[in-house]
Amino acid sequence: MLHHVSVGVMNVERAARFYDNVLGALGYRRVMEFMPYGIGYGDDTPVFWVQLPHNQSPATVGNGVHVGFVAFTKDVVGAFHRAALEAGGVDEGAPGPRPDYGPDYYGAFVRDLDGNKLEAVLVKRPAAQAAAKPKRKAGQSKVSKSKASKRKGRGATSAKARTKKTAPRKAGAKKKAKRLRR
Repeated sequence: MLHHVSVGVMNVERAARFYDNVLGALGYRRVMEFMPYGIGYGDDTPVFWVQLPHNQSPATVGNGVHVGFVAFTKDVVGAFHRAALEAGGVDEGAPGPRPDYGPDYYGAFVRDLDGNKLEAVLVKRPAAQAAAKPKRKAGQSKVSKSKASKRKGRGATSAKARTKKTAPRKAGAKKKAKRLRR
């Protein structure tokens, strides 16, 4: 669903020292950087960005916003929390179960040096649920068979043909979005 998430910071180099340790505890690493403007973290591609705001105004924190990072064990949740506090972060919830979020939810909350709220979370999916969810092959659409049948009945076009028809609109949308950001 998401391509990436960004948080604004006042000083990228200072934030990098914090996030290198905290996200490193979760097994993530710095994978891209555009110093002094921003750094991207992830496994192989940048999914989480720490950056100066594009409008060159001071970074502010969103009320009600937090970013949850996947942890694979309870020990890793604890390591995330400890690393954040050792790097100057603020405790917003020690590692532990969160029964209000579900019976198998285990997490920890902190704030970074600029006040952004972060979470490390471990959620166990029931084995039956994990097994029941079919895996898609690379490039396979999420469209159900019934929807695909309906498309065929209406003389559906191929994906390649649909892409060609929509390509000019996408290019125009990018230009419009760029104008709106100014």
